[in-house]
Amino acid sequence: MILTVSLSPCIDVNIEVDSLSVGMSHKIISKRIFYTGKSINVSIGLARLGVQTFVTGFMYEDNGRLFEQELHREGINYKFVWSQGRVRENYKFVDHKSMLTEFDDVSPEITPTKQDDLIKLISEFAPGCEAVFVAGGLAKGMTADFYKRILSAVPQGVKKIVDSEGDRLRYALECGVDLVKPNIEELQRTLGIRVKNRAAAVDGAKQLVAMGAKNVLLSLGKEGAIITDGKKSYYCKSNNVAMNSTVGAGDAMVAAAMTALVRGADNVEVLKCGVAAGTAAVITPDTISFRREKYDEIFSSLFVKEI
Repeated sequence: MILTVSLSPCIDVNIEVDSLSVGMSHKIISKRIFYTGKSINVSIGLARLGVQTFVTGFMYEDNGRLFEQELHREGINYKFVWSQGRVRENYKFVDHKSMLTEFDDVSPEITPTKQDDLIKLISEFAPGCEAVFVAGGLAKGMTADFYKRILSAVPQGVKKIVDSEGDRLRYALECGVDLVKPNIEELQRTLGIRVKNRAAAVDGAKQLVAMGAKNVLLSLGKEGAIITDGKKSYYCKSNNVAMNSTVGAGDAMVAAAMTALVRGADNVEVLKCGVAAGTAAVITPDTISFRREKYDEIFSSLFVKEI
Protein backbone atom coordinates (compact mmCIF):
# COMPACT_ATOMS: atom_id res chain seq x y z
CA MET A 1 0.00 0.00 0.00
CA ILE A 2 1.09 3.58 -0.69
CA LEU A 3 0.19 6.31 1.80
CA THR A 4 -0.33 9.82 0.43
CA VAL A 5 -0.32 12.85 2.71
CA SER A 6 -2.56 15.75 1.66
CA LEU A 7 -1.50 19.00 3.34
CA SER A 8 -3.53 21.49 1.33
CA PRO A 9 -6.68 20.15 -0.37
CA CYS A 10 -8.45 22.52 -2.71
CA ILE A 11 -11.51 22.88 -4.89
CA ASP A 12 -10.57 24.01 -8.40
CA VAL A 13 -13.36 25.85 -10.18
CA ASN A 14 -12.58 26.18 -13.90
CA ILE A 15 -14.82 28.70 -15.65
CA GLU A 16 -15.04 29.51 -19.35
CA VAL A 17 -16.32 32.96 -20.29
CA ASP A 18 -16.64 34.79 -23.61
CA SER A 19 -14.57 37.72 -22.34
CA LEU A 20 -13.15 38.96 -19.06
CA SER A 21 -13.17 42.67 -18.18
CA VAL A 22 -12.73 44.26 -14.77
CA GLY A 23 -15.90 45.89 -13.46
CA MET A 24 -18.19 44.20 -16.01
CA SER A 25 -20.86 41.51 -15.71
CA HIS A 26 -20.07 38.17 -17.44
CA LYS A 27 -22.03 35.08 -18.44
CA ILE A 28 -20.49 31.69 -17.80
CA ILE A 29 -20.21 29.40 -20.84
CA SER A 30 -19.12 26.33 -18.90
CA LYS A 31 -17.97 25.44 -15.39
CA ARG A 32 -16.07 22.40 -14.11
CA ILE A 33 -15.34 21.66 -10.46
CA PHE A 34 -12.52 19.40 -9.27
CA TYR A 35 -12.00 18.19 -5.71
CA THR A 36 -8.27 18.05 -5.74
CA GLY A 37 -4.85 18.53 -4.18
CA LYS A 38 -1.59 16.91 -5.24
CA SER A 39 -1.74 13.93 -2.91
CA ILE A 40 -5.41 13.24 -3.60
CA ASN A 41 -4.72 13.36 -7.35
CA VAL A 42 -1.79 10.98 -6.91
CA SER A 43 -3.94 8.49 -5.00
CA ILE A 44 -6.53 8.58 -7.80
CA GLY A 45 -3.76 7.87 -10.32
CA LEU A 46 -2.49 4.99 -8.17
CA ALA A 47 -5.98 3.52 -7.91
CA ARG A 48 -6.40 3.63 -11.69
CA LEU A 49 -3.16 1.66 -12.00
CA GLY A 50 -4.53 -0.97 -9.64
CA VAL A 51 -2.33 0.05 -6.69
CA GLN A 52 -3.76 0.00 -3.17
CA THR A 53 -3.54 3.48 -1.69
CA PHE A 54 -4.65 5.32 1.43
CA VAL A 55 -5.06 9.08 1.86
CA THR A 56 -4.46 11.03 5.04
CA GLY A 57 -3.84 14.69 5.72
CA PHE A 58 -5.84 17.76 6.67
CA MET A 59 -9.48 18.35 5.78
CA TYR A 60 -11.97 21.10 6.67
CA GLU A 61 -15.40 20.67 8.21
CA ASP A 62 -17.53 23.06 6.14
CA ASN A 63 -17.12 21.42 2.72
CA GLY A 64 -14.65 18.56 3.13
CA ARG A 65 -17.32 15.84 2.83
CA LEU A 66 -17.33 16.48 -0.92
CA PHE A 67 -13.81 15.02 -1.04
CA GLU A 68 -15.03 11.89 0.71
CA GLN A 69 -17.56 11.40 -2.09
CA GLU A 70 -14.81 11.71 -4.71
CA LEU A 71 -12.58 9.19 -2.93
CA HIS A 72 -15.51 6.78 -2.52
CA ARG A 73 -16.10 6.88 -6.27
CA GLU A 74 -12.47 5.90 -6.87
CA GLY A 75 -12.53 3.17 -4.22
CA ILE A 76 -9.87 4.87 -2.09
CA ASN A 77 -9.73 4.62 1.71
CA TYR A 78 -8.83 7.63 3.83
CA LYS A 79 -8.62 9.10 7.32
CA PHE A 80 -8.27 12.85 7.73
CA VAL A 81 -7.44 15.24 10.55
CA TRP A 82 -10.46 17.54 10.52
CA SER A 83 -10.19 21.28 11.20
CA GLN A 84 -12.61 24.18 11.30
CA GLY A 85 -13.15 26.24 8.18
CA ARG A 86 -13.59 25.66 4.45
CA VAL A 87 -11.37 23.93 1.92
CA ARG A 88 -9.76 26.67 -0.17
CA GLU A 89 -11.31 27.37 -3.56
CA ASN A 90 -9.20 28.34 -6.59
CA TYR A 91 -10.88 29.99 -9.56
CA LYS A 92 -9.51 29.76 -13.09
CA PHE A 93 -11.15 31.87 -15.80
CA VAL A 94 -10.47 31.23 -19.49
CA ASP A 95 -11.77 33.69 -22.09
CA HIS A 96 -12.26 33.42 -25.87
CA LYS A 97 -8.60 34.37 -26.42
CA SER A 98 -7.56 31.37 -24.28
CA MET A 99 -6.15 33.78 -21.73
CA LEU A 100 -6.05 32.28 -18.22
CA THR A 101 -6.82 34.43 -15.17
CA GLU A 102 -6.42 32.77 -11.77
CA PHE A 103 -7.53 33.56 -8.23
CA ASP A 104 -5.88 31.30 -5.65
CA ASP A 105 -7.25 30.93 -2.14
CA VAL A 106 -5.34 30.19 1.08
CA SER A 107 -6.09 27.27 3.42
CA PRO A 108 -7.43 28.15 6.90
CA GLU A 109 -5.11 27.83 9.87
CA ILE A 110 -4.00 24.43 11.13
CA THR A 111 -3.31 24.53 14.86
CA PRO A 112 -0.21 22.92 16.43
CA THR A 113 -2.45 20.29 18.03
CA LYS A 114 -3.89 19.30 14.64
CA GLN A 115 -0.37 19.17 13.20
CA ASP A 116 0.64 16.79 16.00
CA ASP A 117 -2.46 14.67 15.29
CA LEU A 118 -1.38 14.20 11.67
CA ILE A 119 2.14 13.16 12.65
CA LYS A 120 0.58 10.55 14.96
CA LEU A 121 -1.57 9.22 12.12
CA ILE A 122 1.42 8.96 9.80
CA SER A 123 3.41 7.15 12.50
CA GLU A 124 0.51 4.71 12.78
CA PHE A 125 0.00 4.03 9.07
CA ALA A 126 3.49 4.33 7.56
CA PRO A 127 5.02 1.10 8.96
CA GLY A 128 2.48 -0.95 7.00
CA CYS A 129 3.17 0.85 3.71
CA GLU A 130 5.64 0.37 0.89
CA ALA A 131 5.93 4.10 0.29
CA VAL A 132 4.79 7.46 1.63
CA PHE A 133 4.14 10.42 -0.68
CA VAL A 134 3.89 14.01 0.54
CA ALA A 135 3.13 17.15 -1.44
CA GLY A 136 1.30 20.42 -1.34
CA GLY A 137 1.50 23.88 0.14
CA LEU A 138 1.16 24.74 3.80
CA ALA A 139 -1.79 26.29 5.58
CA LYS A 140 -1.63 29.27 7.91
CA GLY A 141 0.18 28.42 11.12
CA MET A 142 2.53 25.92 9.48
CA THR A 143 6.24 26.16 8.68
CA ALA A 144 8.33 24.49 5.98
CA ASP A 145 10.02 22.12 8.44
CA PHE A 146 6.70 20.26 8.76
CA TYR A 147 7.87 18.25 5.74
CA LYS A 148 10.82 17.07 7.83
CA ARG A 149 8.50 16.15 10.70
CA ILE A 150 6.38 14.04 8.35
CA LEU A 151 9.28 12.16 6.81
CA SER A 152 10.94 11.66 10.20
CA ALA A 153 7.81 9.70 11.18
CA VAL A 154 8.35 7.28 8.28
CA PRO A 155 10.39 4.20 9.30
CA GLN A 156 13.45 2.95 7.48
CA GLY A 157 12.65 0.65 4.58
CA VAL A 158 9.56 2.63 3.53
CA LYS A 159 10.21 4.67 0.38
CA LYS A 160 9.78 8.43 0.58
CA ILE A 161 8.54 10.40 -2.42
CA VAL A 162 8.12 14.19 -2.45
CA ASP A 163 6.67 16.72 -4.89
CA SER A 164 7.47 20.18 -3.56
CA GLU A 165 9.87 23.10 -3.85
CA GLY A 166 11.84 25.70 -1.93
CA ASP A 167 12.30 25.35 1.81
CA ARG A 168 9.75 22.54 2.02
CA LEU A 169 11.81 20.46 -0.39
CA ARG A 170 15.08 21.34 1.31
CA TYR A 171 13.76 20.19 4.69
CA ALA A 172 12.45 16.98 3.11
CA LEU A 173 15.83 16.24 1.56
CA GLU A 174 17.44 16.34 5.01
CA CYS A 175 15.62 13.06 5.68
CA GLY A 176 16.78 11.40 2.48
CA VAL A 177 14.15 10.98 -0.23
CA ASP A 178 13.88 8.13 -2.74
CA LEU A 179 12.26 10.24 -5.47
CA VAL A 180 11.49 13.92 -5.94
CA LYS A 181 9.51 15.28 -8.90
CA PRO A 182 9.92 18.99 -9.54
CA ASN A 183 9.14 20.74 -12.79
CA ILE A 184 11.52 23.25 -14.39
CA GLU A 185 9.98 26.27 -12.66
CA GLU A 186 10.11 24.59 -9.25
CA LEU A 187 13.72 23.53 -9.83
CA GLN A 188 14.69 27.09 -10.73
CA ARG A 189 12.96 28.59 -7.70
CA THR A 190 14.42 26.02 -5.32
CA LEU A 191 18.01 26.40 -6.51
CA GLY A 192 17.90 30.05 -7.57
CA ILE A 193 19.12 29.20 -11.09
CA ARG A 194 18.01 29.69 -14.69
CA VAL A 195 17.62 26.58 -16.80
CA LYS A 196 18.23 27.42 -20.46
CA ASN A 197 18.75 23.96 -21.95
CA ARG A 198 18.58 20.24 -21.21
CA ALA A 199 22.17 20.07 -19.96
CA ALA A 200 21.44 22.78 -17.40
CA ALA A 201 18.30 20.90 -16.37
CA VAL A 202 20.33 17.74 -15.71
CA ASP A 203 22.89 19.74 -13.73
CA GLY A 204 20.11 21.22 -11.60
CA ALA A 205 18.59 17.80 -10.96
CA LYS A 206 22.01 16.51 -9.90
CA GLN A 207 22.20 19.33 -7.35
CA LEU A 208 19.06 17.91 -5.73
CA VAL A 209 20.73 14.49 -5.66
CA ALA A 210 23.68 16.05 -3.82
CA MET A 211 21.20 17.54 -1.32
CA GLY A 212 19.69 14.16 -0.42
CA ALA A 213 17.51 12.84 -3.25
CA LYS A 214 18.28 9.33 -4.47
CA ASN A 215 16.47 9.98 -7.75
CA VAL A 216 15.11 13.13 -9.39
CA LEU A 217 12.30 12.97 -11.94
CA LEU A 218 12.27 16.38 -13.62
CA SER A 219 9.16 17.24 -15.61
CA LEU A 220 9.76 19.23 -18.80
CA GLY A 221 6.07 19.73 -19.55
CA LYS A 222 5.09 18.87 -23.11
CA GLU A 223 8.74 18.02 -23.87
CA GLY A 224 8.69 14.97 -21.58
CA ALA A 225 10.93 14.37 -18.58
CA ILE A 226 14.42 13.59 -17.32
CA ILE A 227 15.43 11.22 -14.54
CA THR A 228 18.81 11.02 -12.82
CA ASP A 229 20.41 9.35 -9.82
CA GLY A 230 23.45 11.60 -10.14
CA LYS A 231 25.41 8.97 -12.06
CA LYS A 232 23.20 8.09 -15.01
CA SER A 233 20.61 10.35 -16.59
CA TYR A 234 17.84 9.52 -19.07
CA TYR A 235 15.42 11.47 -21.21
CA CYS A 236 11.99 10.50 -22.54
CA LYS A 237 10.09 12.69 -24.99
CA SER A 238 6.32 12.92 -24.76
CA ASN A 239 4.17 11.96 -27.70
CA ASN A 240 2.82 14.87 -29.73
CA VAL A 241 -0.78 14.97 -28.59
CA ALA A 242 -3.66 17.42 -28.40
CA MET A 243 -3.69 18.94 -24.92
CA ASN A 244 -7.24 18.90 -23.59
CA SER A 245 -6.33 19.61 -19.97
CA THR A 246 -3.16 20.03 -17.93
CA VAL A 247 -5.06 19.50 -14.66
CA GLY A 248 -3.29 16.83 -12.63
CA ALA A 249 -0.74 15.91 -15.31
CA GLY A 250 2.22 16.21 -12.95
CA ASP A 251 0.37 14.22 -10.30
CA ALA A 252 -0.39 11.47 -12.81
CA MET A 253 3.32 11.40 -13.69
CA VAL A 254 4.41 10.91 -10.10
CA ALA A 255 1.72 8.27 -9.44
CA ALA A 256 2.93 6.06 -12.29
CA ALA A 257 6.62 6.67 -11.55
CA MET A 258 6.09 5.83 -7.89
CA THR A 259 4.26 2.63 -8.83
CA ALA A 260 7.25 1.51 -10.89
CA LEU A 261 9.73 2.53 -8.19
CA VAL A 262 7.92 0.56 -5.49
CA ARG A 263 7.89 -2.61 -7.57
CA GLY A 264 11.66 -2.34 -8.06
CA ALA A 265 11.82 -1.06 -11.64
CA ASP A 266 14.98 0.64 -12.90
CA ASN A 267 15.05 4.35 -13.72
CA VAL A 268 14.43 3.75 -17.41
CA GLU A 269 11.06 2.19 -16.64
CA VAL A 270 10.27 4.68 -13.86
CA LEU A 271 10.76 7.51 -16.37
CA LYS A 272 8.78 5.82 -19.11
CA CYS A 273 5.86 5.12 -16.76
CA GLY A 274 5.83 8.72 -15.55
CA VAL A 275 5.81 10.24 -19.03
CA ALA A 276 3.10 7.83 -20.20
CA ALA A 277 0.79 8.80 -17.34
CA GLY A 278 1.46 12.53 -17.68
CA THR A 279 0.73 12.38 -21.40
CA ALA A 280 -2.42 10.31 -20.85
CA ALA A 281 -3.65 12.89 -18.36
CA VAL A 282 -3.33 15.89 -20.70
CA ILE A 283 -5.40 14.21 -23.42
CA THR A 284 -8.15 13.21 -20.99
CA PRO A 285 -10.64 16.09 -20.54
CA ASP A 286 -12.92 16.70 -17.55
CA THR A 287 -10.85 14.67 -15.11
CA ILE A 288 -7.89 15.15 -12.77
CA SER A 289 -6.25 11.88 -13.78
CA PHE A 290 -6.03 9.48 -16.73
CA ARG A 291 -7.61 6.36 -18.17
CA ARG A 292 -5.66 3.12 -17.82
CA GLU A 293 -6.19 1.99 -21.41
CA LYS A 294 -4.78 5.27 -22.77
CA TYR A 295 -1.81 5.01 -20.39
CA ASP A 296 -1.01 1.49 -21.65
CA GLU A 297 -1.26 2.63 -25.28
CA ILE A 298 1.11 5.57 -24.79
CA PHE A 299 3.57 3.58 -22.69
CA SER A 300 4.14 1.09 -25.50
CA SER A 301 5.09 3.89 -27.93
CA LEU A 302 7.68 5.73 -25.80
CA PHE A 303 11.44 5.60 -26.16
CA VAL A 304 14.01 6.40 -23.47
CA LYS A 305 17.59 7.42 -24.18
CA GLU A 306 20.60 8.00 -21.95
CA ILE A 307 21.92 11.56 -21.94
